Amino acid sequence: MTRAVYPGSYDPVTNGHLDIIGRAAHLFDEVVVAVLINKNKRTLFSVEERQEMLREVTAQWDNVRVDSWHGLLVDYCRENHIKAIVKGLRAVSDYDYELQMAQMNHQLTGVDTLFMQASPQYSFLASSLVKEVATYGGDVSTLLPASVEQRLQQRLAETR
Repeated sequence: MTRAVYPGSYDPVTNGHLDIIGRAAHLFDEVVVAVLINKNKRTLFSVEERQEMLREVTAQWDNVRVDSWHGLLVDYCRENHIKAIVKGLRAVSDYDYELQMAQMNHQLTGVDTLFMQASPQYSFLASSLVKEVATYGGDVSTLLPASVEQRLQQRLAETR
């Protein structure tokens, strides 16, 4: 069985994330979407809420599983017998950072990283940008799954 992990914060999950997940699901027998826990990062949604949203919007793929992890991603890969990390790249600037991480991960455990370019319609899309636009009343409905957009609007209303 070929397995890959697609790590991220997913705060919130966007249509760009789903594009990469769907494409990876066609390449691997199993794709684990791992919500990485970073205590230093301030998030709008809890880890559990992000996992719940991800499970809901990835239900169309039988071979996609959602999990979370705190620690080194390569340790997660080792413990779960995963040989590949999937990373989405939006721009050349993403590549510079991700290449360094991929090389370190490979050096540490031999895990390989598969870079997938963002589809053109999502090349600008970042969760942080979506949250900022939504905070100021901008329309983000085409950037997120409908259920996620609804939860985002509810959460922003609670924090105002």
